[in-house]
Amino acid sequence: MGKGLYWACWGAVPLPSWVHHGWRACGWVALAGILRACRLPSALQPSPAPLFFKGVLLLGEPVRWETSLQLIMDVLLSNGSPGAGLATPPYPHLPVLASNMDLLWMAEAKMPRFGHGTFLLCLETIYQKVTGKELRYEGLMGKPSILTYQYAEDLIRRQAERRGWAAPIRKLYAVGDNPMSDVYGANLFHQYLQKATHDGAPELGAGGTRQQQPSASQSCISILVCTGVYNPRNPQSTEPVLGGGEPPFHGHRDLCFSPGLMEASHVVNDVNEAVQLVFRKEGWALE
Repeated sequence: MGKGLYWACWGAVPLPSWVHHGWRACGWVALAGILRACRLPSALQPSPAPLFFKGVLLLGEPVRWETSLQLIMDVLLSNGSPGAGLATPPYPHLPVLASNMDLLWMAEAKMPRFGHGTFLLCLETIYQKVTGKELRYEGLMGKPSILTYQYAEDLIRRQAERRGWAAPIRKLYAVGDNPMSDVYGANLFHQYLQKATHDGAPELGAGGTRQQQPSASQSCISILVCTGVYNPRNPQSTEPVLGGGEPPFHGHRDLCFSPGLMEASHVVNDVNEAVQLVFRKEGWALE
């Protein structure tokens, strides 16, 4: 969560960041000094007039999870007026849009890091525990949502048109390091394209919407690289568990789990090998 949202919320939510023990000690005097040091625009300065929220947009995992979870819950439980509060939380709640659903991701650390999908899981669990009801999403975007692949296909189509390529692009290749998002999403989109080719574009749920322009592509080939979440020497979370059971599903709650969608069409060492593979498949010369 950026500084702007923190400061904007101070005018609407009484002491929202007091879940942070360090902020309890600093008090309002230190806060005023921070605001002056940041030289924030007047629009982001705390205002005595309350703010009213019409929805929640979740783009990526924040820095202070406990503060962000508290603020989001305040907005949802108060129907967008956290300064006033409500005796009974509204349901259905305000619209919630979320993207970037990866549970884990790889960085410099040896072990995977928590991704935005883990933050969403925390929010869903807290909302369920507090209200007894399920947190509902108005829309889910980002991999493995079909909407994301539709958007990527549209960008490719526009680039082809700008280059004067008359022939439509029938085959797409998707390269990624995460079987649960990159491979799963590419294979899910491949299923969508196959069904659209034979039966017309199917209706989609929260994870996507029907494209305005019909898709010209007929297939999406998934290529898994071994330089990120997936490690062929330690594929713990992507192989069946002992006893022949299914592997744990690290995808989002609202996505149906199909183990076959986690199987990549090709597995290569890195992106360079993935590009070479595509060139060979398309019959292009490697220079």
